[in-house]
Parts: sequence; C-alpha cells; structure tokens
Amino acid sequence: MNDLPAMTNDEVAKVRVLESHLAQLEQVPITTQHHFHAGLYARTIRIPAGVMLTGALIQIPTLLVVSGHVTVFIGGQARELAGYHILPGQAGRKQAFLAHADTDLTMAFATLAKTVAQAEEEFTAEADLLMSRQQGGDSVFVSEE
Repeated sequence: MNDLPAMTNDEVAKVRVLESHLAQLEQVPITTQHHFHAGLYARTIRIPAGVMLTGALIQIPTLLVVSGHVTVFIGGQARELAGYHILPGQAGRKQAFLAHADTDLTMAFATLAKTVAQAEEEFTAEADLLMSRQQGGDSVFVSEE
C-alpha cells in the first residue's frame, strides 16, 4: 500500500455500518495529541492492541504516519501494515483500523488554522464525532509556533 485512495460512497457506507456496530460496544479511551508547527497541524493517537476503531470522513488530502502493526480497511480492501509507513491520503476517505499491536497514527496537513477546533473542522465535517471532542479532556495540545 503506497497511498490511501478516496473511497466510493458504498465503501464509506460500509465503514459507517461498522462504526454504528462499534459504537454499541464498550469504548476504549484514546488520547489525541495535537501539534501546530510551521504551518502544519498534526494529530496523533495510539490504538491499543486488539482495538478496532473507525475514523472521521476526511475531506482534504493529508499524510498518515503509521507506526506499529495494524490492518486498515480502505477502498474496498483490507491491508495489513507492520512497521513504519508514511502514506499520502486523498480526500474522501473514512478508514477502519484494527490494531494487532499498540499502533501510533499521526495525521498531518498544511493549514492556516490556529486552534485545534479550526483544524478539526478543516479536515472533516464530522468534527463533533471525533474522539478528541467526545472524550473531553483526553487531548494534549502542544503549540510549537
């Protein structure tokens, strides 16, 4: 897997069905770290081994850095990634992840945003569904500008 392509409406719908199912299960707390530096915004989460989660529908191109061992559903297929990967991601994707080991995911993109809320609203129209907003207080903000 060299990149994360845009997904069709049917593929996004499949992730939404999974998301609805996962929402009924006990939720695992996930901390989000936010960084601003040199016109970039980056957010990092760690998915504990054995945890499955879905991401928000991403509406802009980003980079995704994966460090660990995870299976990602993207574009109608599941791909296993082990080790360290930097993946260009296209707009129009909503991934599902299953961590086989503790796995760090960092998403980054160029932005003029000055706050976490502005950056979140820039990359997704589903900002109110983000774990960083749902789990209140489980975010770490680091401004480096």
